[in-house]
Amino acid sequence: MNEPLTEPSEPLWERSLKVTTAEQTHALGAALGGVLEAGDLLILTGELGAGKTTFTQGLGEGLGVRAGIISPTFVLVRIHPNLPDGPRPGGPDLVHVDAYRLESAAEIDDIDLENTMDSSVTVVEWGRDRVEHLSDSRLEVDLHRSVGAVPANVADSGGMVLDFDTGDDDEPRTIVFRGFGPRWAEAPKLLETTISEGGH
Repeated sequence: MNEPLTEPSEPLWERSLKVTTAEQTHALGAALGGVLEAGDLLILTGELGAGKTTFTQGLGEGLGVRAGIISPTFVLVRIHPNLPDGPRPGGPDLVHVDAYRLESAAEIDDIDLENTMDSSVTVVEWGRDRVEHLSDSRLEVDLHRSVGAVPANVADSGGMVLDFDTGDDDEPRTIVFRGFGPRWAEAPKLLETTISEGGH
C-alpha cells in the first residue's frame, strides 16, 4: 500500500465568483470540466440546495461524460463514463461521490476510490476532512446560497437530509475555489477571466 499522502492544509490561492442563476452555475462547471484531467480530485461543499449537483452536471458536460448526473446520496458512488462521440473523446470518466453519511477517511477507503483515481476525475460532495488523503492535490469548491433558508422540498422531508438541487432555483450564489498541491499551483485561467468579466 502507498505511504499516506501529506495533505496540504493551506490553499495556494482562492478565487470567489458570484453567479445569479442555476444556468450560470452549470456553465461555470462546464468551463471547469473542460480543463480537468484524469487524477483530479474536487471536494464540493455547500448547504442544501446550494447547487452542488447543478455544478457537477456542468462538470460532466465539460468532461464529455454520459448525461444523467444526479445526487448520488443513496448509492454513495456513481461512475459516468467518457463518451467516445462527446467533446473530449478518450478523456477521463467522472466518479461522483456523496460522502455525507461516511464519517471517516477509513469509510472512504472502504469504497475503493484509489482504483479509479488515476483514470478519472473524482468529485466528492460533503468530502471535506474525509478525502484529502486520496491525493497530494485537490480543488475545493464551496457553494454558498445568499439566503440561508432551506428549500421547501427539504424542509418538508421530516428532518432527513435529501440533497436534491432545484433546477429552477435562480437565487444568487457565491462559489469559492481553493487550490491545494502541485496540480493546482496556479488558478485555472478561466477563473481569472470569469472574474474580470463578471466583477460587477
